[in-house]
Amino acid sequence: MPKDASGPPRSLLVLGGTSAIGLATARRLIARGARLVHLAGRPSPALEKAAGELTALGAEVRTVPFDALVPESHQASLGPVFAAGDVDLVLLAFGIAGDQARDESRPLDAVRVAQTNYTGAVGAGLLCGAALQEQGHGTLVVLSSAAGVRARRTDFIYGSSKAGLDAFAQGLGDALYGTGVRVMVVRPGTVLDPGTPRGDARLTTTPGQVAAAIELGLRRGSETVWVPGGLRLVMSAVRGLPRPLFRRLVV
Repeated sequence: MPKDASGPPRSLLVLGGTSAIGLATARRLIARGARLVHLAGRPSPALEKAAGELTALGAEVRTVPFDALVPESHQASLGPVFAAGDVDLVLLAFGIAGDQARDESRPLDAVRVAQTNYTGAVGAGLLCGAALQEQGHGTLVVLSSAAGVRARRTDFIYGSSKAGLDAFAQGLGDALYGTGVRVMVVRPGTVLDPGTPRGDARLTTTPGQVAAAIELGLRRGSETVWVPGGLRLVMSAVRGLPRPLFRRLVV
């Protein structure tokens, strides 16, 4: 039976269990009443440490072996999570930035960025979307990026992968419309560590600020969330720049 989606999620699945944004979001949702957290990622001490930290906040935490680069394993990894009980929220938080200067001369490394950020997300996103639809409720939050709005010379490999992910997530949201399941696309600017100098506040953010924006977006029923909010206007202007001007102004 469909569940009332107006309240905070009680159970969540974080794809990318060591993601700084994913963990910051989990902490906020635990404070609001989430009691079961599935952390999906490659088995590692970092994943176990993250699980321990969330357990200390009062949640039951289960680690799930998951590798974005092996889509044929996703059903075996994630199927048991949904079989064990309803999942109110799925946060697709995995991804890699790569190294643009290096990856341009090492195509296989560039392909790995694309496979992680796009191909892996397509497989996991479709699987989770279908599982949420089968249970009749839930939200899929997809971490996209402002870099996907218009890829710059300095990050076009990463930016193009996020552009593909963003388009996929929007389409999946349209496909699931009316089923009781919704998709929320989150477009952060450059995500900095909390102690890093901020630079232009219109373009940069931190994991904690992204988590706060996700929580607010969930309460509002948003389909798209920009972090910071003013980034929406900035990127709207950037999107419309003629290419010759864009090349001169944007690095």
